[in-house]
Amino acid sequence: MNDHFKDRVVIVTGAGTGIGAASAVRFAEVGAHVLAVGRRVGPLRETADRHPRIEVFVADVCAEGAPQAIVGKALDQWGRVDVLVNNAGVFAGMDLEQATSEGIDRIWATNVTAPSLLSAAALPHLREQRGAIINLSSTFGHRPLAHASHYAASKAAIEHLTRSWALELAPDGVRVNAIAPGPTESEALASGGLTPEQVAEIKAAEAARIPLGRRGEPEELAEWITRMADPRSAWMTGQVLTVDGGLELT
Repeated sequence: MNDHFKDRVVIVTGAGTGIGAASAVRFAEVGAHVLAVGRRVGPLRETADRHPRIEVFVADVCAEGAPQAIVGKALDQWGRVDVLVNNAGVFAGMDLEQATSEGIDRIWATNVTAPSLLSAAALPHLREQRGAIINLSSTFGHRPLAHASHYAASKAAIEHLTRSWALELAPDGVRVNAIAPGPTESEALASGGLTPEQVAEIKAAEAARIPLGRRGEPEELAEWITRMADPRSAWMTGQVLTVDGGLELT
């Protein structure tokens, strides 16, 4: 795979930590130029320090004009866009009786609206290159999740968007697929407002429920993301690949 991404341009959102950072590094390792996008400059620079083919762009994917600015940066830097990885997302635990309009809107804006608008902004350039969109779902995009139902629903929406976009864009040669990770080491739980004690408790409980006995590592997901985007996967579209240590089987 080392030269299949040579001179190709990949945008990865949420690239400061976790799966996004690992994916940015992996794409760079196999020859791509990578635009690593995120809200915090410090973590983005740490990602960029891991490979010289990574450039950073600080942006909140939910902000007005962000999709056009992100795509514009990639075009200014390299003149093309071949792959878009919609990795930025937010986890929020929220019981039904505690649901608020603000809480639901925050989940939906980050997990559904932002990747939709960024994909739309990138689409003319993906059409030119017969490129690929990789969306990030979750095991809980197709499996119920008590106490975080709106998060799960947002990931179910991403899975259906993946299939619908794949059908819509197939005539243009643009492939759309998704990865559905199980519990993976990242800052997602902490960023959802949980205390360190709550995070540790959840991580231990998750590992105990996973048939392979552990949480995933970001690099394991990054490997599958690059495989899905690889031009050698040119006959694969509209698929959601679950990589979760067997959790969805339980």
